[in-house]
Amino acid sequence: MAAAAAAPVASQAQAVLRKRLCDPAFVHSPLKSSPDTNYSKLKYLVASSVSEACNNSVLLLGPRGCGKGAVLDMVLEDLKKEHPDAISVIRLNGMLHSDDNCAMKDIARQLCLQHELSFSKMASSDDNTEFMIDMLRECGLAHKTVIFILEEFDLFAQGKQRLLYSLLDAMQSLTSQAVVIGMSCRLDADQLLEKRVRSRFSHRKLLFIPSSLDDIQSLTEHLLMLDQASVLPTNYVTEYNSRLTSIFNHKKFKGILNSLTDADATTSNILRFLFRVVSYMDKESGLLSIDCFTNALSCMQRQPKMDSLQDLSILELYVLVCMNRLEDKEQNSYNFNTIMKEYKSIQDAYKTSDKYATTVCFRAFEHLLDRELITFADTKGRNIALEYRPVKLLISSRELAESLKLNTTCPTVLQKLLDRERYM
Repeated sequence: MAAAAAAPVASQAQAVLRKRLCDPAFVHSPLKSSPDTNYSKLKYLVASSVSEACNNSVLLLGPRGCGKGAVLDMVLEDLKKEHPDAISVIRLNGMLHSDDNCAMKDIARQLCLQHELSFSKMASSDDNTEFMIDMLRECGLAHKTVIFILEEFDLFAQGKQRLLYSLLDAMQSLTSQAVVIGMSCRLDADQLLEKRVRSRFSHRKLLFIPSSLDDIQSLTEHLLMLDQASVLPTNYVTEYNSRLTSIFNHKKFKGILNSLTDADATTSNILRFLFRVVSYMDKESGLLSIDCFTNALSCMQRQPKMDSLQDLSILELYVLVCMNRLEDKEQNSYNFNTIMKEYKSIQDAYKTSDKYATTVCFRAFEHLLDRELITFADTKGRNIALEYRPVKLLISSRELAESLKLNTTCPTVLQKLLDRERYM
């Protein structure tokens, strides 16, 4: 493919891929593929409650980033299309509404907003509770289901659980029509319920598990492989998909996925990674390469401390190496004066030309404190002069060693000193 022709095609391909990565409906569409998925189970439960005019409650349990919210949003979106005038959604979050009075007030506010009623900020908690019960009854008579979504459900189970009791108790009426969906990272969230609340709960639970490496690779293929029916040229799509298939079969690609998911296997992290991959696409050929994935991983793994270490002066590196040597010697408490003694011992032993006055060293010491690469070991000596206050490192030996290797102006003696201490 000629470079002139490939450039606009590459830009079009990037636009298509970025649009996919920013579209939750496309990202999570594979979750709809099987009748055994949590999406299918949740949709059946809520849809049957709407169509059969019955009350229900269910808990969505699993660690953060495993897709609970995405599945719920897809179910609600589908049901709103199928039953546009038969669903009303009330959302609460345990971090914001763990106080019963605050939660009941917000329920009343959302109900008033959705049904075009006037909301009174001065109403008491009992008034709001009574209003909620009346609204559930009216919605039931109008064949309209109110869906209560309680995020961070375990936080609602703290204290007297008045909100949960009022909500579930109101659903015992034959005239009400509601569904309560709780979401929590705690797998034992239902065990936190009081006896009176538990007796009114349906005990339905859907468990969400973290994605496996195979799941993540399937998601990557789903997001990056182009359709033959797309607006892009057929020969380009064929070449692009062929190159991508060879990358997915590459051993190095498996290692990249392993490194990425070891730290964070959530879908949001995968999307951030793939967005960077697409940004590294070769503009001349319009194709992805294994280097695109490697560069994206390096970008994801960058650490602010490592970036700060790259800009340090030679003297500041000396100070850090001296502190590391003191800690390797298991010297639990040391200060600026102790560091200077270690610095002088290095100068005497190796006869280096990197000799600086104490006042200059002290400015370098203060600069390291400002950049938060070192800090005071305690807060007790605030009235003591800085040179006498105990300090400690905020970086590991590995981070310091990597920064010395990357620093082109670093004296060889510093690397030798650090390596000697690490392997002795």
